[in-house]
Amino acid sequence: MDNLIALLVAAPLLGAAVLLCGGRRLDRFGHWIGTLLAAASFVIGAVLFVDMLGKGADQRALHQYLFSWIPVEGFQADVAFQLDQLSMTFVLLITGVGTLIHIYSIGYMEHDERRRRFFGYLNLFLAAMLLLVIADNYLLLYVGWEGVGLASYLLIGFWQHKPSAATAAKKAFLVNRVGDMGLSIAIMLMFTTFGTFAFGPVLASTGETSEGKLTAIGLMLLLAACGKSAQVPLQSWLGDAMEGPTPVSALIHAATMVTAGVYLIVRSGAIFNAAPDAQLVVVVVGGVTLLFGAIVGCAKDDIKKALAGSTMSQIGYMILAAGLGPIGYVFAIMHLVTHGFFKAGLFLGAGSVMHGMNDEVDMRKFGGLRRYMPVTFITFGLGYLAIIGFPGLSGFFSKDKIIEAAFAKGGTEGWILGAVTLLGAAITAFYMTRVMLLTFFGEKRWQPDAEGHDPHPHESPKSMTIPMIVLAFGSVFAGGFFSLGDRFLNWLEPVTGHSHGDSPVSAMTVTAATMVVLVIGVAIAWAMYGRGPVPVVAPRGSLLTRAARRDLLQDDFNHVVLVRGGEHLTRSLVYVDHTLVDGVVNGTAATMGGLSGRLRKLQNGYARSYAVSMFGGTAVVIAATLLMRAV
Repeated sequence: MDNLIALLVAAPLLGAAVLLCGGRRLDRFGHWIGTLLAAASFVIGAVLFVDMLGKGADQRALHQYLFSWIPVEGFQADVAFQLDQLSMTFVLLITGVGTLIHIYSIGYMEHDERRRRFFGYLNLFLAAMLLLVIADNYLLLYVGWEGVGLASYLLIGFWQHKPSAATAAKKAFLVNRVGDMGLSIAIMLMFTTFGTFAFGPVLASTGETSEGKLTAIGLMLLLAACGKSAQVPLQSWLGDAMEGPTPVSALIHAATMVTAGVYLIVRSGAIFNAAPDAQLVVVVVGGVTLLFGAIVGCAKDDIKKALAGSTMSQIGYMILAAGLGPIGYVFAIMHLVTHGFFKAGLFLGAGSVMHGMNDEVDMRKFGGLRRYMPVTFITFGLGYLAIIGFPGLSGFFSKDKIIEAAFAKGGTEGWILGAVTLLGAAITAFYMTRVMLLTFFGEKRWQPDAEGHDPHPHESPKSMTIPMIVLAFGSVFAGGFFSLGDRFLNWLEPVTGHSHGDSPVSAMTVTAATMVVLVIGVAIAWAMYGRGPVPVVAPRGSLLTRAARRDLLQDDFNHVVLVRGGEHLTRSLVYVDHTLVDGVVNGTAATMGGLSGRLRKLQNGYARSYAVSMFGGTAVVIAATLLMRAV
């Protein structure tokens, strides 16, 4: 079975090569090639998963060595793969949800003349993401990490004829490069500290390394995670990335790319466990982003941007859980998987709504769509209930476990984190109820588009609704299945470890508190958007509302601190260069030029002048000699 691991990456990589290099002759059926190869990767993953289930918990890890990438003295970099319970979880999620998104894209991109290229980019993204999660060393992981960045740039800016899409792609690319610097520095520190990049030796040697070095490595890994997973302070790219086609939003912002940071932290758990200061920063970043994204999601009228804020917030839950160490590693990944189901379903549902509404994204121009799009309404509604933590659905099991783990941290820190996670749950219930009410309930509010065409909302084709139905099943049943008999905990514990912590409150108390804040959030949203007519034009709102519409001024902050700061720094460096560096260089040249000009006057070519100089010099030498003798 070890020999099959490479095929996980090879299948979608082959699809990308064929679709991107095959030319227009593949336009008519290229989308089927991309979809079938994505499905082939899922089938290979399923075969490996079944084989893994037949082994003992301590014998499930598989390794495959392909070749030595950089074999030089003192520096060995291999292309080798590791498939254990953690990476297998990601493989099934990436290939399963990825295949459904491929199928959905067949209908969604039906009329796009560049559909073949789009599917090539999707395959490239899957291949890079799979390489990231099955690599057995940090350097090969970095190759997949950069491949995901490239593919996301191509997908976000796919509609490059739109200036906003091209700008969003560049923004995502540049912000992620900042995070990628963190990963590259972490890898350099690992090599200088451990002499290797491989997961096994690095993670096994943390007990022999100083806490300072591990803290530095941990903080650099966190910086990388902030970039890929859109966490504060590198979160600004996520909302703008909605300019890409909706399947891209579902693939990148739900199940794959934004979860890479969570994978990196959990995979590097031994480093963070030995560096409590770095672990604390992870918790702070997760908690801040959890609330940041939720507040932003409350004020967005663009349905995709509201879901983008939600993604930022839910990934914040996962990062916070990962920062709790063995108390939260398992639950971070569990919520990651359930979130992959319901958030992918929500994004695909948003795409279905746009498909039936002439690509309109303003929820204030929807209303009453449940009557026209019943399948979209039901599947989207189930995703909504899952994400707010409705009892019995997936989010109820996974998010509640994170809230319990936050309290289990113990002490004052546990109470603070527990309060933050509960507040996040209340805000989630508010903004997601707002999305449901504005989109599917109330009276219709749609208006003719810019060309005077009146929208005619209708249900999407089966190629789009079937993936939504499958994801809805995951939204309903995945969390309960994972929790039954602690299945998911028992599956991941051999890799991540687990600790129950010391919670000051019982699980029942946490569940009751979660239900209370859920009801409060839903009730406030209903009072504001469900009882009366909704204005098509959003009111001006409070200062906080206006700030949230502008992403809590994150772009303004970046512009003032980074862009303007960079401009001032550049001007200062130019001034120093012109006045100091050039001054020294030019001054030295001018001094030597002036001195040489004056000395040149002594070389006038007249014999009498030279004779006088010689006579004068001789007189000076004789006088000096006589003076020395007299003394």
